[in-house]
Amino acid sequence: MKIRFAKWFLRMTGWKQEGEIPAARGYVLIAAPHTSNWDLIYLLAHAWAFGVKVSWMGKHQIFGGPAGPLMRALGGIPVRRDRAGGLVGQMAEAFEKNPSLVLTVPPEGTRGYVPYWKSGFYQIAKAAGVPIVMSFLDYGRRVGGFGPALVPTDDVRADMDEIRAFYSDKEGLYPDDVGEIRLKEET
Repeated sequence: MKIRFAKWFLRMTGWKQEGEIPAARGYVLIAAPHTSNWDLIYLLAHAWAFGVKVSWMGKHQIFGGPAGPLMRALGGIPVRRDRAGGLVGQMAEAFEKNPSLVLTVPPEGTRGYVPYWKSGFYQIAKAAGVPIVMSFLDYGRRVGGFGPALVPTDDVRADMDEIRAFYSDKEGLYPDDVGEIRLKEET
C-alpha cells in the first residue's frame, strides 16, 4: 500500500526515481541537499517507492502531543540536541539492536546555509561499522533516489571527495541555502 501510494504521489508531483536499492542490510543514509521542510516528505516518498523503510532523527519537540505517534510511525527517532555527547554511541547501539536499520541523517543539520556539514553521519557509520549511502533530492531535475555506498575509511578527505563528487550536480529547493560539502575535520 505504501509503495503504491508513494509512486502515485511522486508521479502526481512530477518526480522521478533514480538509482538502485542499496545492497547493504543496514546503513547511514545521507539526505542532501536539505533546504526545505518538503525534503522529508519527498525523502519518505522516494524511500517508500523503493520499498525501503527509513528511520530519521528529529528534534524531540516534534514528537510531543498528537503528532508524536505519527512522527514515530513515519520512522522518526526523537533526539535531544540539548544534551551533551552520546548521540553517536546511541545510534551505534541502535545498529547493534537492529542490523537492518536505515538511519537517515541530513548532514547540514538544518535547512539553512551552514559553512560545514556536521560529521555525525560519518562518525555514526564508523562507530556502527556500516556503510554510508548517498541519497538525494534534485529539485532542478525533480529526481530523487539512491546513489553509491561508501565504506568510511581513515582518510576523511578522500571519503569526502567521493561524497562531494556525487552531490556536485544536485540542486536543493533553495539553492542559496546549500553550503559547501566539507567537514571541519578536513581543515
